Amino acid sequence: MLLSRLGFSAIGAIDTSCRDAAWRRIDSLTKPLGALGALEALAAQVCAVQRTLEPSITAPVTVVFAADHGVADRGVSAYPREVTRQMVQNFLSGGAAISVLARALGMPLWIVDAGVDGECPAHPQLIAAKIGAGTRDFVAGPAMTVEECHAALQQGRAIIDRVAQAPTNTVLLGEMGIGNTASAALLTHGITAIPLADCVGRGTGLDDAGVARKLATLGTALARRAPCADPLELLTEYGGYEIAMLVGAILGAAARRLLVIVDGFTVTVAAALAARLDAHVQDYCVFGHVSAEKAHRALLAHLQVRPLLDLGMRLGEGSGAALALPIVQSTVALFTQMATFAGAGVSEKS
Repeated sequence: MLLSRLGFSAIGAIDTSCRDAAWRRIDSLTKPLGALGALEALAAQVCAVQRTLEPSITAPVTVVFAADHGVADRGVSAYPREVTRQMVQNFLSGGAAISVLARALGMPLWIVDAGVDGECPAHPQLIAAKIGAGTRDFVAGPAMTVEECHAALQQGRAIIDRVAQAPTNTVLLGEMGIGNTASAALLTHGITAIPLADCVGRGTGLDDAGVARKLATLGTALARRAPCADPLELLTEYGGYEIAMLVGAILGAAARRLLVIVDGFTVTVAAALAARLDAHVQDYCVFGHVSAEKAHRALLAHLQVRPLLDLGMRLGEGSGAALALPIVQSTVALFTQMATFAGAGVSEKS
């Protein structure tokens, strides 16, 4: 009901009969039962999302949403907020990690100005969708208005409609925003009720004193307004424009039955919020990796999902999702191209 009031389509359930059929094929392939580990569940998930036993990963695209946060002025990051705008330029110039990975994978990369503080030069890969020049300081008041939150959700969906046109069936989502792990920590606390101290990490590389300052700052924000169960109220109070757009993008992608490869901590928070709005969302999400930000592992456990990679990364940008893409592609190839015992004339287990 809430989604329809926001103008979003309800998300259909994945095809469980197709998933069951996929598992039967997986168990008939020329390997011991369960020998491909987590790849087997991944293959069945892709089949269920795409409603076919001939799945494919076709024309994947990466979208990175960037925005600034008012709370960054309180020293919750090791970097100043102008780095957000500078990194957007680095993405567009091809020098950032996600730029290199997207190029290596032959994949289009789109950068979204969701709310960067400052003007980003026009570029063919840049989507101008600025809600404002960064959110407000959520220690003093709500990070955004209800109207801004709704507008960001709508923009996220519209951007997916724009960049993921046929034949694209897979999107990778990333983010950039100095201060956004502070926002993500409060949102995680609100979603999971995990103690705030366990939600606050080093972000871009804070030292111990910086982490203590960040925790105290977020504690002050909670004293102003305790978290509530409503995901949109949580977003309005503590979110970022890029996080709200990610929620809209995930909802829009799932409604179109696209496979969504989720990056790190902040994108996982957006996926968790989207799943609060429609429980079917999570079935469309593949979680690319677990980051070194300590709350990410706890949030994944809360969602009861297993990430594909654990490399100690904490970069963001969609980098973990990009590194996970070849695993997803390889999984689909194994499912569609491996022979069955019957087809290969191989004897099955006694």
